[in-house]
Amino acid sequence: MKNNSKVILATLSFGLTVLSYSAAINAAPIVVEGVVPNDASKQAILTKMQSVYGADQVVDKIQVRPVSAPNDWSDSVTQVITSDLKKVKQGQLNVRGTQIELTGKMTDPNEITPTTSKFESLVQQPYRFSAQLTVNQAEQKIIDDALKNRIIEFESGSAILTAAGKSILDEMAVALNKVGTKKVKIIGHTDSSGDAAKNTILSQERAVAVQSYLVSKNIAIDRLSTEGKGSSQPVADNATADGRRKNRRIEFEVL
Repeated sequence: MKNNSKVILATLSFGLTVLSYSAAINAAPIVVEGVVPNDASKQAILTKMQSVYGADQVVDKIQVRPVSAPNDWSDSVTQVITSDLKKVKQGQLNVRGTQIELTGKMTDPNEITPTTSKFESLVQQPYRFSAQLTVNQAEQKIIDDALKNRIIEFESGSAILTAAGKSILDEMAVALNKVGTKKVKIIGHTDSSGDAAKNTILSQERAVAVQSYLVSKNIAIDRLSTEGKGSSQPVADNATADGRRKNRRIEFEVL
């Protein structure tokens, strides 16, 4: 999987905002994007994110539009942006109406209950909190360490692996053998250039191409599933060439 984790921090379903970030320290920039009702809400969210992750790690893509929200909306959102979120990998914190849901993985199983309790204490009525936190397996670390944050490259606009991409996959095949019979999902991502629907199709085709190559390296096909996410989960700013390159990536998730 990427160095561990692209994570969506919040989906605020008043149609307001989506915050996404990488939970890995010193990894990809934290992209904060979506729509908020006013400049004060935007600044409050950015300030809190920057205080937790550092200003140089936060990319601002928040838009301000005339949308309705509860009077305490901004305070309720910023209240749950704490350093404890760094403990959650591959996670999502969804705010839909007054329901706040946290999902993701944690390295230490002993941290799940206290972390859940901390977030519960931060959420005040009429908001309600629920969590689904699971253990981030040791096997995932083996896969992440093999990928080493590298980008598996394809020929431009296609699902044809480059020689460099195949070379990385040769190493990934070795790592997959180390995790025994664990099933692994191969997830394709693209940058935001072009048509979103076509990007989703391309990301799926690239995931399948990776699956096929690994099968040719004697990895059992029934261990490998695929998914194409298109451009929906960026880990870097699509406004720059380097950011777009980072977003065109393959992730491996141990299931």
